[in-house]
Amino acid sequence: MIKLLIVDDEQVGREGLEAILRKGFPDLEIQQAKNGKMALEMTDSFAPDLILMDIKMPGMDGLEATEIISEKYPDIHIVMVTAYDTFDYARRALKLGVKDYLLKPSKALEIKKTVGKVLEQIEEEKRKREHSRLRENALERVMPVIETDIVTQLLFDHVHEVHSDELVSWLGAEAKNETFALSVLISEGSEGAYAAIRDLVKREAAGWVGALYGRQIPIIAFRDPGRSFRVQATELARALLEVGGGAMQSGWFIGVGNVYESLSQVRQSYREAMLATPDPMQAVRYRLYMNKPESGAITGSASLADLPDKRWEQHFFEQIRIGDWEGIRTEALDFLRLCESEDVDRLHAQQRVSERLWVASRVLAEMGVEIGTPTFSFQAQDYRQLRAETGIILDRIKQAYAEHLEKIKPDTVRRIKQYIAEHSHQDISLEAIGEKFELSPFYISKLFKEQVGVNYIDFLTECRIEKAKKLMSDPTRSLKEITFEVGYHDPNYFSKVFKKTCEVSPTEYRKALLGASE
Repeated sequence: MIKLLIVDDEQVGREGLEAILRKGFPDLEIQQAKNGKMALEMTDSFAPDLILMDIKMPGMDGLEATEIISEKYPDIHIVMVTAYDTFDYARRALKLGVKDYLLKPSKALEIKKTVGKVLEQIEEEKRKREHSRLRENALERVMPVIETDIVTQLLFDHVHEVHSDELVSWLGAEAKNETFALSVLISEGSEGAYAAIRDLVKREAAGWVGALYGRQIPIIAFRDPGRSFRVQATELARALLEVGGGAMQSGWFIGVGNVYESLSQVRQSYREAMLATPDPMQAVRYRLYMNKPESGAITGSASLADLPDKRWEQHFFEQIRIGDWEGIRTEALDFLRLCESEDVDRLHAQQRVSERLWVASRVLAEMGVEIGTPTFSFQAQDYRQLRAETGIILDRIKQAYAEHLEKIKPDTVRRIKQYIAEHSHQDISLEAIGEKFELSPFYISKLFKEQVGVNYIDFLTECRIEKAKKLMSDPTRSLKEITFEVGYHDPNYFSKVFKKTCEVSPTEYRKALLGASE
């Protein structure tokens, strides 16, 4: 119901206007004020949508009252009512944002026509505000989906530039921002930890939180130029650990990658965060990759300094991702043989292998392969025992990986494609698909790219655009309606994606489509 306030110092004038308006617009809620001061008070309490304001009143006149009300409540519409049809009054009223004016006396038809026109504007603005509110609510609900998806895509997939730039801007950042990644490992049974971590990162505006997979949570953090990177990373890691009960929380560990100049490079930082993991049995609960030695020099051996360094670790990371277990086994055992030939302390060599086995378990976990913590069952008495125990652990990891692959049905990707096509109009995400098919969202991303040849987000876009093309053949549907119906929340973004995909704008495509059908 629209509220209207009539302001006039003459009661006859007020009553006459109200009678005309109640007859012409029976749904209006109408109240009266007899002067400018009362108008200000009633505006606060009554909250009218429209005010019919007389100009000439004792004390505070209509223009003074209008100026105060317009500054405090810019959405209220005001129509001036005056017997003074002069340029000066009109000019001052226009400067104050007055929508129209009525001359005293006016015929009932003219009053209804003027007020009716303003009421239509008010209704339209209310519809727009409601639409905007619903859209903001929808965006608020979908923001966590966008956040987890963009983290997944940035860390585990190559993203089409039009999607990443737009999604990143929706999240209030720029693709050129300096960022770094964290890998958070939580203990089993840490109920509520994921939600608490999301709340912490959101409250501190520290970055974006990815999907929870197994016990691991990836985070993309924004670089704070007001602090050194070491201080910022350390404080964030400690704050995250406090969520889990403190720095000594058993089972928790946080790895922190280096800073990179743009989001396109943050994948490298995440790999470093994974590789920052020390021996999980140590007391330390977080480590920065920058604190790892540049080379893997082992006490007592200068010739091994360039073997297990950071370059080797990146190579090892890729071997795990592609499932090259024979290569991993061969290199691990060759490394131990080399350590033995160089007379390297056996405990140092075992520690190095333990670190790599631990990294392997973390990388596999993001694929949905949970193998627990791979540890040596005893302290090897010699290198022969150490090689044998290492081989057993690697065989166990390989077996778990193979069993995981066997669980995946041959038609899994086909069913995922069908699911995406059927639900493309919804706020679909890799996390939701992962829950549906009981697979890690990161593994789905990898699997989809390998078997379909395109990213999941590109396939989703293709489904939405094809549906939009079909809907455009119906001239009764507006492009805005089509935007929301196919799953987008912003007509400008839809137009940008459509043009990037089809090389013409939606308007141009529709014009050609409807023209060809005539």
